[in-house]
Amino acid sequence: MQPHYGHLVRILHWCTDQVMTSALEAQELTAAQGHIMGYLSRQEQTPCPRDIEEAFHLSHPTVSGLLSRLEQKGFIQLYTDPNDRRCKRIQLLSKGLQCRDTMYQIIRENEERMVQDFTPEEKEQFAALLQRSIANMGGSPCQRQKQEETRI
Repeated sequence: MQPHYGHLVRILHWCTDQVMTSALEAQELTAAQGHIMGYLSRQEQTPCPRDIEEAFHLSHPTVSGLLSRLEQKGFIQLYTDPNDRRCKRIQLLSKGLQCRDTMYQIIRENEERMVQDFTPEEKEQFAALLQRSIANMGGSPCQRQKQEETRI
């Protein structure tokens, strides 16, 4: 019987998500909030909510809710861009900066655990196969949407 690859990928994602959620519970963060915090900590320029919508392929209401909860918990501050009053900017507060180190450690541990019994060659092959699968499926939701729009 042929394995159901999508189901296996979903289980793998669920496992990594659960580890992340468990590790972030001490900071009262969900995995989704943790991913947003990781994204914010890697940005050279102060991002706006639209940047998060595009990077994570999330709707405006979803991002607004995530940011609102992060602001309530003291991780970020939203402020009006002085050059464009229609735009809010997101600034990490000290609590948010401390979260960054925790996030990076969790990600490193998850990555190591995921391939712990793999040889170096198997690790390379696993990464290559995942990248090929992603390309086979259209690369990303944005690329897929653009492909569908050009067919119409």
